Amino acid sequence: MLVKEIDLPGIGRKFVMETKAKGKMIVIVHDNGTRELYIPDPADPDERLSVGSFTDDESRKLAGIIGGLAYKPKALENLDIEIDDLVIEWHRIDPDSEWIGKTIGELKVRQTTGVSIIAVVEKEKKNIVPGPDFRFVGDSVLVIAGERQHIKLFKELLAIKA
Repeated sequence: MLVKEIDLPGIGRKFVMETKAKGKMIVIVHDNGTRELYIPDPADPDERLSVGSFTDDESRKLAGIIGGLAYKPKALENLDIEIDDLVIEWHRIDPDSEWIGKTIGELKVRQTTGVSIIAVVEKEKKNIVPGPDFRFVGDSVLVIAGERQHIKLFKELLAIKA
């Protein structure tokens, strides 16, 4: 997947993403934090359909939805995503895990493994970027990010076979 970045002086930055299906998406990130999303018409590349303009908060919410933070299809539960050296994975905490009732800070997840917990999805709520006081409950899904060697250490800490 190719992403081309173009500086727009006084406006912000333009990102042009080519998809595997040979389609394109254009995102303009304005210096004031708003984003615009465009999809060019394949029949006429000069004609662009504006999908909308989004605030910073709306853009982050949309990114979470597209990125799987709001809902992850069951078929993809064990899928990991790799971007250069960054790996993003999802891991479910077993109901009988030793982690239940403990906090991120108590377990020293980042200090011990180098992994960041970027979200915890529970049955009734989503915790985006949980802090060190976040307490784990069973059957939650952790969205983690780190380098491959850090992910391996995390799995060992969580007692998941690597």
